[in-house]
Amino acid sequence: MRMYDLIMKKRNGQPLTKEEIYYFVEGYTSGKIPDYQASALMMAIYFQKMTHEETLALTLAMAESGEQLDLSSINGAKADKHSTGGVGDKTSLVLAPMAASLGVKMAKMSGRGLGHTGGTIDKLESFDGFLTALSKEQFLENISKVGMAITGQTGNLAPADKKLYALRDVTATVDNISLIASSIMSKKLAAGAGTIVLDVKCGNGAFMKTQAEAEALAEEMVRIGTGAGRNTTAVVSGMDEPLGFAVGNALEVKEAIDTLRGNGPNDLLELCLTLGSYILMGTGMASDEKSARKQLSEAVSSGAALEKFAEFVEAQGGRREQVYDYSSLPEARFVKEIYAPKTGYISNIRSEEVGLAVMALGGGREIKTSEIDLSAGVVLKKKTGSLAVEGETIAVVHGSDEAGLDEAAGRLQAAFSWSETPVSVPALVKKVITSKSGCNS
Repeated sequence: MRMYDLIMKKRNGQPLTKEEIYYFVEGYTSGKIPDYQASALMMAIYFQKMTHEETLALTLAMAESGEQLDLSSINGAKADKHSTGGVGDKTSLVLAPMAASLGVKMAKMSGRGLGHTGGTIDKLESFDGFLTALSKEQFLENISKVGMAITGQTGNLAPADKKLYALRDVTATVDNISLIASSIMSKKLAAGAGTIVLDVKCGNGAFMKTQAEAEALAEEMVRIGTGAGRNTTAVVSGMDEPLGFAVGNALEVKEAIDTLRGNGPNDLLELCLTLGSYILMGTGMASDEKSARKQLSEAVSSGAALEKFAEFVEAQGGRREQVYDYSSLPEARFVKEIYAPKTGYISNIRSEEVGLAVMALGGGREIKTSEIDLSAGVVLKKKTGSLAVEGETIAVVHGSDEAGLDEAAGRLQAAFSWSETPVSVPALVKKVITSKSGCNS
């Protein structure tokens, strides 16, 4: 088998066999196949696309390219949740303890934020002493004992994906459904959970800008998960405005805690109830969405979900008292209020602009080595559909230097669109895709 022949075959629009795909992944991961040949194949795939069978084979080959977690020693149903990234997306901090408090074992490996979307790992570092890098043994022990663990991505998990993504990033071959889906799902499959729930974002603050693109990606990922024998569901949700009111690491942690107390924003809670319902149904802990939502709501109202979050923070080196009193979490030196320039209805709050405002404050990461200001961020006081009176506070900017505060304030002011007449609020959950939706055909 020669790499040259694989490149020419795909260039000519012919599907690669499972054996050919495994040959490529193994050869590129080990260094036998050079970057220039891998780049040529990625470009051929970009233009000629991949069949569903090819995409599944590529995903499985990447998942098997390194260490695969074996969760069989952990009693109970194991689940994992993934988001394609968005502005103000602190869902994992709420959803995982809700599900774990009901007996689901939540095993989550997460990344750091890059660009205007925040990473769960960065947010958790707002807690004093919190450990974001667990050994495999500690990760498994915490899942077993606490019911949940969230750790940084291990370097040995799907190394082929890490190497291929770095190559795609500099060869303009990132934007391909099969390559995106296989990248995400290879890590999910290697992480070992039997139930996988995906939150696929769409809108101006998401990677997939349109609902049609998000649905195509969601369907491909569900098809992969189903083909690999995992119970997989994808929820397509909107990201045309930030999720919740808070954007920025420590600010989002505080909002997540408020939600676990039963005082959070409606959109964040609704998304967690939807995603959580499919986790409970997928693990066999609920027969339908109504009973699942009831269990999840009771986990919040009883205080069980908040207690589970405190237990989780403590198990990973943090101080549980900060969950019950978050006043000692990082706070910015300066705050600046943003006022409504006129009386009217807010017709949109562009997520991407809000995210870029937070980056200007130091709350985001332009390159992987950027230092993050955990206290920086934005708290919205109004959302789409709200009426604001001229001069009323519509947002508050939090930052550590006044120069960044002014730049962020300008971006934030420009993020708001206005209407003289009432506007309808678009549905947060756009579509739910399961293997029964017909996408695995």
